[in-house]
Order: sequence, then C-alpha cells, then structure tokens
Amino acid sequence: MRAAVLRAAALPAPYAGSNPLSIEALPVPEPRPGELLVRIVRASLCHSDLSVIDGSRIRPLPMALGHEAAGVVERVGDGVEGVHAGDRVVLVFVPSCGSCRACSAGRPALCYRGAEANGTGDLLHGPAVLRSADGGRINHHLGVSAFADYAVVARESVVVIDDDVPFDIAAMFGCAALTGIGAVLNTAAVQEGQSVVVFGLGAVGLMAVMAAAQVPGTTVVAVDPLASKQELGLRCGARHACAPEDAAALVEEATDGGADVVIEAVGSARVMDAGLQLLARGGALVSVGLPHPDHQLTTQALQFAGLGHRLLGSYMGDAVPERDIPAYLDLWRQGRLPVELLHTDTRPLADLNESLDALAEGRVVRRLFTTDQEGGSSVRG
Repeated sequence: MRAAVLRAAALPAPYAGSNPLSIEALPVPEPRPGELLVRIVRASLCHSDLSVIDGSRIRPLPMALGHEAAGVVERVGDGVEGVHAGDRVVLVFVPSCGSCRACSAGRPALCYRGAEANGTGDLLHGPAVLRSADGGRINHHLGVSAFADYAVVARESVVVIDDDVPFDIAAMFGCAALTGIGAVLNTAAVQEGQSVVVFGLGAVGLMAVMAAAQVPGTTVVAVDPLASKQELGLRCGARHACAPEDAAALVEEATDGGADVVIEAVGSARVMDAGLQLLARGGALVSVGLPHPDHQLTTQALQFAGLGHRLLGSYMGDAVPERDIPAYLDLWRQGRLPVELLHTDTRPLADLNESLDALAEGRVVRRLFTTDQEGGSSVRG
C-alpha cells in the first residue's frame, strides 16, 4: 500500500514549504484483536497535519500522516463487535478506552490511554504495526494514518455510518465537525439568543459558525483576514463578517455589551487575548486552535474574578463520537449544516505536498484526497 510518510519535520514553524512528505510503499498490516483494516476512500488535510510537519506538535518520526478520513472496513480482528466487513466508517483521532478517569466521567475526547497511544505513535491495543519496506517502524498519526490506501485502527477509532452519506461529506466529520461543532454545542453550550464570535475561518472555525447559527436567535460574527473566507462565513450562517482589525468595533455594534462566546480557531496566543477583550461580563473564550508550545498567553488576571470571564479548552469539541457524529450527520441531512461548502476539491495522494502549501497560504478550506483503490479494489486473503 501507499502511505504519506514524514521522516523529518519541516522546521521552523510556521510551515513554509519544502515537500516534507514522501509517498512510500509499505506492507499492508494485519489487524490484531480489537482492530480493523480500513480501506481509505477519502482523507482530508487539516491544519493539525501542518502542526506535526512544522514541529508545532511534537510527534515521533517517521510517521505516516493523516487523521481525518472515511472508508470501508475490509477485515476485523478477533473480539471486534458492532463493526463488519463492508461497513462504511468515519475515523476518529482519539480512541477512547472506556475505563480511564476521563472516559468514566463521560469525556472520551480526553481519554488518558488514547492520548498516551497517540503521543507514542502506537495504537490503543498495542505497538505500531506499520513498517517500511526494510522493516523499520513507522509511527501512526493519532491512531489513524489516513494518507494511505489502507489503515489498521482500533475499533474505538471508528464510527459506523449509513450508506447514504457521500465519502466527501463523511470524511470531514472525524475532525473538523467534531471539533468545531462540538466547541459550540458541547464546550460552550451556546444558548438561545447569545452572541458568538468565531476567529479563524478554516474548516473548524466554519463548522463552529454553522453550529452557532443553528441555535435560535444567535448573533454570529465571523472573523478572518481573507475576504474570501469572510464571504464563506456569511454563507455558513454568520450574520456579520470582518477582518481581525475590525472585530472590536463590529462586536461592539452588533452585541449588547460584548460577546457571550468567542471561539478561537486560529491557534494563536495573541488572538486568544484579543478574544478575551471582546467578551461580555460572564462570557467565555473557547480555545480550539493549537498554538506552538513555546507561545505564552499574557492577559489581565483580574478579568476572571472581576468580570466572570472563562477560558475553556476544547479538544475534539469535547465530543462523544458515537453520539455526536450520527447527530451531526442528521443535521446535515436536514440542510442545517451545509458542510459541502467547505469541500474545496478532491485530489490524488500525489498532490499532498503542493496541498500543504495551499493550506498554509489559506487557498483551500478542506481539500480531500482519494486513492486508486476506490471503486471496488480491496485486499484479499
């Protein structure tokens, strides 16, 4: 099978090109007990992939990248329940063990065992199974490694979906939808009539705009430096859109004393601080983006006790994937989440490096990738 492998980070951050990924031929791994072999039909490119490539997120290398995808189950390992060969699945980048402190508290996105496996490049049920042609270890990216023809994943890394969902749509629900929609509905729990400001109109931020616009009576302000993305924010349901330098004046005009919720989907400490300044009394800033680990947030400490401001971290939208992906897909079926607006185009895996440049420069929102396997070819034996 083919897989896109990162062997050295493209330092320094932010990403500035250099064709860091190589398309390599790897042996197709066998699923172990508790695991599945999935034929990848669509995989999409996310800023989190760039964060690994430029060293903003430290991961063990070499690593087969890609964490947002949908495909078809080819084989199931021993002990797997609820999934069968031929099922369509969305892949999820945090496999939840179901028994750790976070899972027991109903927060599987923060699973301790899943985070540990993701950090070491392993799978939830055992060490990495990917190997190079010479037998060298290739680490898994967030338990998925979807820029490939096939992926072996833990049962806990997939959600079965209905056959009516096109793969171009389904692929965006494993990361962008869970993260952006979940930040609004789960983490912030936006209420009727509230005002919501979203900084950063990539796929995650635009998903947040769509979700906020579904809550009755909300005032949604979309903020991005690119005029094309401001326009897309309006098409996704925002009432207002502007560039960052105009956000303070627009929020003052459009809200009654400031925003109830600000979603920061940029990954910038500076933008986080700017968002805090836009909050109404008792308002909440939800941090969704991934700043470089060296970046520090410096802000007025008094605002939290003095103004009741809240700073909330949101990882994978505090999602429960088995619950949320079907629910979000139902909203899409009803026409309330027009996620197709985010689909820039679909390309072959060979276009990955050029696409990294396009994503870093803001020329694409969600570019998806397909393989020659689509259309019926599968692993036999």
